[in-house]
Amino acid sequence: MHRVIPETKARKFRAKRTPGDRLRDALIELAAGNATVLTHEEKAWASVTFSGSRHELTLDFDGPEAVLSGELFSAVLPDHEFAILGQLVADALVSSIDHRVYPHPRMVVSVTVLMLVDA
Repeated sequence: MHRVIPETKARKFRAKRTPGDRLRDALIELAAGNATVLTHEEKAWASVTFSGSRHELTLDFDGPEAVLSGELFSAVLPDHEFAILGQLVADALVSSIDHRVYPHPRMVVSVTVLMLVDA
């Protein structure tokens, strides 16, 4: 005997965005959309009074316009006020820059960001 299974509306799967995802988006926005994230490592971090995570990212700025955005990004990152839901960016710094002109302009920027849970 053949059984008929009624059609149901499938619930669309939507992945929950993590603070790391939001940080990546904020950094790309700060770079005027001219950066590509090459690597992103996240490690839990805690002190006696705070908890959060340390993020180490490598961003690629490829091409003349992107390199200009990378230079501006590197200059403004340490003082930038991030708006990340439930998080407080306690420290953001540029840890290294690899800037090349030949054969075409390219800049690779490594950043370290300490995010604390905003209670």
